[in-house]
Amino acid sequence: MTTVEHPIRSHPERIPFPVVDEVSRHCLQKEEPETVHIEVHLPGRLHPARLRTAFTQALHHHPRILMRQAPGHWYSRRYAWELTPGPEVEVVSFPAPGKDALRNARTRSLSQAPPLTLSPPVRLEVVAGPAVAGEGTVLVLTVNHTALDGPACLRILATAAELYGGRDNSPAAPPVRPPENVQEPQDTPSTWIPPARVARGAPEPTPGNGLLVTELPLPRRPRSAPYTVNDQLMVATALTIAHWNREQGARPRPLRITMPVDDRPRDTTMPIGNGTRLVEVPFAPDELTPTDLPALLRRTARRTRALKSLPRPQLGHGAALLTAPVLPVAWRAAVTRALRRAATPWTSTTLLSNIGRIPYPLDFGPEAGRAHAVWFSAPARMPRGLTVTTASTAGRLHLALRWSRALLGHGDGAHLRDLFEHYLHTTEEAP
Repeated sequence: MTTVEHPIRSHPERIPFPVVDEVSRHCLQKEEPETVHIEVHLPGRLHPARLRTAFTQALHHHPRILMRQAPGHWYSRRYAWELTPGPEVEVVSFPAPGKDALRNARTRSLSQAPPLTLSPPVRLEVVAGPAVAGEGTVLVLTVNHTALDGPACLRILATAAELYGGRDNSPAAPPVRPPENVQEPQDTPSTWIPPARVARGAPEPTPGNGLLVTELPLPRRPRSAPYTVNDQLMVATALTIAHWNREQGARPRPLRITMPVDDRPRDTTMPIGNGTRLVEVPFAPDELTPTDLPALLRRTARRTRALKSLPRPQLGHGAALLTAPVLPVAWRAAVTRALRRAATPWTSTTLLSNIGRIPYPLDFGPEAGRAHAVWFSAPARMPRGLTVTTASTAGRLHLALRWSRALLGHGDGAHLRDLFEHYLHTTEEAP
């Protein structure tokens, strides 16, 4: 990245790290960076100078992203974000075209996190040429997950699209669902039992994450179905991992799947940062060899609705207590890392992050056009070692599987993709 000079404020505004940011900062690992990868495919070409200007203006429209980690001392009680008047690095880059340009940009997105010490903690690579089918362009965004999440960065990109193309990129209205009397399901498996891990496949010798993206039809469901597409994705993920584990000879165990829930508005008032809260959806072993798939879909729908409705801190009450600024932050970091290692057996099996229908057109005007595919991928460090991320664009489902190379290899990822496609299709066949 190229450093950009800006006048230094005498007293820059500081924002203490929220709970999610602090826990992430405590547990960073060089081998498996905490990055969110976002990939946006456009049918046409972008003008480099215009895009750079539009993206920079978008950052100023959402100034909370213009931040860096403030320097501190070992005895400081908190980490803090320091807001800056503008970008300190050149955020937008245009790698040389070539047949490996897109693959290399994806690799960088998984292996090289934007530094927290320079504002902003995000990077945009614009890939065009032979690496992209036809005359299209791919925008590869890399987000340092300690600072912000994928939906927040997508909001900034939507603002950049509007500034670049001059077309309205306001979010579509969310689907309206009738109010429900949500009650705690009586058949929810216990969460006190350590869940299954994703069974080891054929790991690769190089550290870091692997990635596979694919496009699938959106799963169909009856109009009157009591479950959502998200519930179909949840069931398909659970059945995929149960099948994989059986193939690897692992004994049946309960599964728990972490599901991010995001209640933020999608318009320009959307808070920028890490805004999702995490809930865990449990599955008992006997549910994962289903003879009655419609019943499993209905049970899953009841569980997800109940979990979404419960008021809960982003990472739970324990994390809020752990990050209370009572002890120096360096001491809390050591305690957090020790507790995380101790809690490994109780860590959820995997994470399913369903972004849902992309709410913005991501329309960059007549020359570049509107996005026809958007992929996200979430960090996949151990002990989970596998994350499943989905989004829908232009009536298609865009699936990203991301895994730790310490657990799985590329062939394993391809097999898991095939299993997921199979089980997602079986949810369509449920009456």
